[in-house]
Amino acid sequence: MKRLAIIDDWGGMVRALPVWKRLDGRATIDAFQDTLADENALAKRLAPYEIVVPTRERTFFRAGLLGRLPALRMLAIGGRWTGQVDLAAAGAKGIVVTDTEGSGVNAFEHTIALMMALVRRVPQEDRATRGGAWQTPPIGVDMHGRTLGVIGLGRIGGKMAAFGRLLGMRVLATGLTLTDERAAAAGATRVDLDTLLRESDVVSVHYRLSDKTRGLITARHLALMKPGAFLVNTARGPIVDEKALLDALRARRIAGAALDVFDVEPLPNGHPFLGLDNVVLTPHLGFVTAEGYGIFFGQATESILAYLDGKTPPRVVAARG
Repeated sequence: MKRLAIIDDWGGMVRALPVWKRLDGRATIDAFQDTLADENALAKRLAPYEIVVPTRERTFFRAGLLGRLPALRMLAIGGRWTGQVDLAAAGAKGIVVTDTEGSGVNAFEHTIALMMALVRRVPQEDRATRGGAWQTPPIGVDMHGRTLGVIGLGRIGGKMAAFGRLLGMRVLATGLTLTDERAAAAGATRVDLDTLLRESDVVSVHYRLSDKTRGLITARHLALMKPGAFLVNTARGPIVDEKALLDALRARRIAGAALDVFDVEPLPNGHPFLGLDNVVLTPHLGFVTAEGYGIFFGQATESILAYLDGKTPPRVVAARG
């Protein structure tokens, strides 16, 4: 029987999904709830497994690691391939790599939740109420009549633009390849990044992480934002210069931030974000819903079943060499 490892299963939520029952009698499944940063430890752990199911990009499979996994024949990513697997190295070693699709609805909904929690101070008022206080300052703000800036008008950013219009907001957008026509079709006005940051009351980040977007928003950019403006990032932490954001929040040069993503995940104990009262934090939950996980790992299971049946799996991103 094939051996399968589910890795980076924080909280054991992936292994608890009913989709794995489809592999009963076909594979023995082990699940690991931690993430190993040390390549030696990771190679030792994964050495016996023919099939590995990573969650998103919590672990990177570069050529060096792949070369130390002689039994590995399939990587079934739960989520989209975004560079976390060296496809050339995988293909050269005959390792099939598959990924999965998603609607983006869960990340969009979580962005809404974070934005509204931030501007209406929901976490702070929750804590205050539990402590016996009632309606503590500073007061929250309305979104109606304000300006929403969407950085990256793709699938999720487009939904955010529509939500901004629903709230009666003016919507600005910027993108690496965004045109005036595409922005207008989404109900937004295309502007450059500097203009968006200067004029927006809420800035919502929706780029994919790439060489072009890593470190895109710097201290200079954050200095352009209004003192009463808010930043929401549910895309990827490294898109925004973390130190610059910390400095801006500590000095209250911006009103606050809502963050679901970070440079290092899980967020280390004692991280400076944890001590700030103008930040709303969640542990990369944008895609973590029952429905979202069902899609990701249901599709991963379909790919694994096809592989076990000797067929070409759906959604292959690297075929056997």
